Amino acid sequence: MLNACKADCGSQRNRTSRRDRRIAVTVVEPAFRAGTAQGTTAAPEVAALFEPFTVNGLMLPNRIAMAPMTRYMSPGGVPDAAVAGYYARRAEGGTGLIITEGTLVGDPACVAPAGVPRIHGEDALAGWAGVVDAVHAAGGTIVPQLWHVGIYREPGFVPEPPLTAVGPSGLDLAGEPFTEPMTDAQLAVAVDAYVRAAVDAQRIGFDGVELHAAHGFLIDQFLWPATNRRTDAYGGPPAARARFGAEVVAAIRRATGPDFPIILRFSQWKVTDFQARIAQDPDELADLLAPLTAAGVDAYHVSTRRFWLPAFDGSRLSLPAWTRRVTGRPVIAVGSVGLADSDFQEAFEGAATRPASLERAVAAVEAGEFDLLAVGRAVLSDPYWAAKIRDGRTDELRPFDPASLETLT
Repeated sequence: MLNACKADCGSQRNRTSRRDRRIAVTVVEPAFRAGTAQGTTAAPEVAALFEPFTVNGLMLPNRIAMAPMTRYMSPGGVPDAAVAGYYARRAEGGTGLIITEGTLVGDPACVAPAGVPRIHGEDALAGWAGVVDAVHAAGGTIVPQLWHVGIYREPGFVPEPPLTAVGPSGLDLAGEPFTEPMTDAQLAVAVDAYVRAAVDAQRIGFDGVELHAAHGFLIDQFLWPATNRRTDAYGGPPAARARFGAEVVAAIRRATGPDFPIILRFSQWKVTDFQARIAQDPDELADLLAPLTAAGVDAYHVSTRRFWLPAFDGSRLSLPAWTRRVTGRPVIAVGSVGLADSDFQEAFEGAATRPASLERAVAAVEAGEFDLLAVGRAVLSDPYWAAKIRDGRTDELRPFDPASLETLT
């Protein structure tokens, strides 16, 4: 199930304040960046997706992002040259922003299957520095997704047996008692793990960070009433349920400074419950996101099964569109973007797929309903998906093939 949830111009900030950069990145004119040949103009029908965009000073050459997708291919949790090549090819292929697969923060209670990368320990950080350098050399921008699974557990998680799980109320994703509620000390350990990961990401040259606050993992376990039944300041109304996430964001902002982009990914659905909801209406959504925005979130990455579906009764607006409306922050939309005939879960289970039309996505960007589009399975199967879309070579697009999950092509 983990695979089901992971899955402004120029691509480099060109700021002299970036610390401990492993290699110098050659400054290239924007027209050459992210796989875009000099003088290339996007096909008119997708031109809106290939306009530049800026998130807190981070200049992106276009509106296409690579969605995070767990690959289980980092031996010992350390991304190697194969991982670096995998991400660099997507940057070469025209993807404006790379969001890495989930990377485990350094809380001992945060565990996952073997092969999932971590973002703590000098060996893993050196591996990620190689990834960053490869993506930058290819003209791309890249942020790591910082991930704490919280109380979520599956067979095969390492270490085995897993250390004690942590969650807001000690409830599993079915709402059943699993362990004791998180203590103040455990909350502090988790916040510190996120902060150390963000500081290290900044140090080795990442262009920002994304917090995984979706799909039933730790921050989302606080947002979701089914797993957060606390009666203290972290539970109850939406704003209180957002407090833990807001504390993480605020602590990262203090540690990394005002100009380091922080993206937050959230969802209604969970890996165990596609019908779950953290907000029942736009007012609840506004209340839930307000503390996170105030704490320093620069952009929201809104994960839905189908990005175009209405979020709430009585309105045609999608969850990304409502998020843009109630926060005023840039929004990345994701959910079955590149798949026709099926959604992402059906595709993972082997359903035949073909490339989807991007008319709805283009219309939504042109209407200001959201700002960027994250693509998962289509980019996984075809590293040059973005360039082919840009150049009108849709007849060359590769359909998603579940076999691509087994390789780092």
